[in-house]
Amino acid sequence: FTGFGFGNYEYVLTNETFILALKNTITYVLWVVPISTALSLLVAVLLNRRTKLQAFFQTAYFLPLVTSAIAIGLVWRWLFNFDYGLINFVLSRLGADAINWLNNPSYAKIALIVYGIWSMMPFTIILLLAGLQNINKQYLIAAQVDGSRPTQTFAYITVPLLAPTIGLTMIVNMITAFKVFNELFALFNGKPGPAYSLYTVIYFMYEQFYVKYRLGTAAASAIALFFIVMILTLIQLYMQRKWKNY
Repeated sequence: FTGFGFGNYEYVLTNETFILALKNTITYVLWVVPISTALSLLVAVLLNRRTKLQAFFQTAYFLPLVTSAIAIGLVWRWLFNFDYGLINFVLSRLGADAINWLNNPSYAKIALIVYGIWSMMPFTIILLLAGLQNINKQYLIAAQVDGSRPTQTFAYITVPLLAPTIGLTMIVNMITAFKVFNELFALFNGKPGPAYSLYTVIYFMYEQFYVKYRLGTAAASAIALFFIVMILTLIQLYMQRKWKNY
């Protein structure tokens, strides 16, 4: 490792910690993006209905967007606490054993994914709700007149018309998920998980830049992440061309 030029890329791409970080990040993306998008679509459909408490529920779901990520992380750290966390309290009431969420590497990854899904939903809901409100109501009325059931209308009319918005949200969410850092930093008190098992690419960059002062390595890892995200984005754009069937 010379610290200059292509030596930085060779160091990064053969570094065990970076490879672990890349695996953890990809696992995080594969779980968080589809689940958060699906749940956000369900919530957006419910919020799109005219109800008396619509404004209240919209505010409740969008509140995390204007709240400090660190403050929310502290709340989730309390929820996952082994001794007095709310999640373990509920599990104990259901007759299950308490889980050491934040100190067991296997469960820590689940905790991070759950937190990631929750933190990604508000912005996704906003995009999907805007897409739903832009759908021409005449299509839905025509489906009702033809005797279409709500599930059929949703599957064969709403989802196809919403496909461009869903595609956009999945691309944005994928890029956001690859940049996971705040959730990890807040949930594990500034460390990359128990026994340093939850390194992510951004945390690797942070450690190389701010802790070890290896600026070249940090820059090389950032460029590597850029190309990975760009390639995956292009693949998604190519696949989403087939979604437009109207």
